Amino acid sequence: MKKEPPYAVASVDNALRLIHMLRDEGELRLTDAADALGIGRSTAHRLLSMLVYRDFARRDETRRTYLPGAALTAGPLPGQTRNQELRRLLMPHLERLCHQVEESVNLMVRVGTHTRFLVTVEAQHVLHVGDRQGTVLPAHHSSGGKALLAELPDSHLAELYRSGPEPVLAQAEFDRLTRDVAQIRRCGHALNLEATEAGICAIGRVVRAKDGDAVAAVTISAPTVRFPARRIETWAKVLAESTARAGRDLPSGLG
Repeated sequence: MKKEPPYAVASVDNALRLIHMLRDEGELRLTDAADALGIGRSTAHRLLSMLVYRDFARRDETRRTYLPGAALTAGPLPGQTRNQELRRLLMPHLERLCHQVEESVNLMVRVGTHTRFLVTVEAQHVLHVGDRQGTVLPAHHSSGGKALLAELPDSHLAELYRSGPEPVLAQAEFDRLTRDVAQIRRCGHALNLEATEAGICAIGRVVRAKDGDAVAAVTISAPTVRFPARRIETWAKVLAESTARAGRDLPSGLG
């Protein structure tokens, strides 16, 4: 389980978030960086200058933007154009859902045995789940990851988690995952009850494009104190309605 350090250093956290953005977006403007972090442009410029100095970023003087540097072993990850389109098309639905449930809402995709958060719409409560953009979690623990794994045939799950001389999951863990997947296939949503971070729970469901492909997952995440069992059924219904509306805006071929 991941916990925020008790003495978190804001400047370091902001620099790491900039690295996430460079990795996921492939190109970053100074004003966009400042807006995303909620800091002044001069502060964002100093942070980006240090990333350039340490080869995590490089400056394109012609376009006046920042690009991934040599220390990031690759430029934009495969599928980033698709991910950008998902963010663009689904952001209005994420914002509406966040307003409706008054908790943080996330969009994520599966990459092998992991899930990557593409964007977070944060709740307005003082105590809320913060921005997870760029975070990578084990798919078999996160609610969105499990919802996406439930779309795979059992043979594919076994290949992902139990093949090779050093399987990703031990047999007991894999058996637990298959039981979770069976339940998700029956009810349509997945739960994460403090499996990835103490004090935080989430419920997730896939979003299907017009051709029926599950292209991403949307999750509602909240502090455990605001995630009682009686809320799960209500949020599951709201989430199902939201993802159904969102799917109508997703063209075929995104899978």
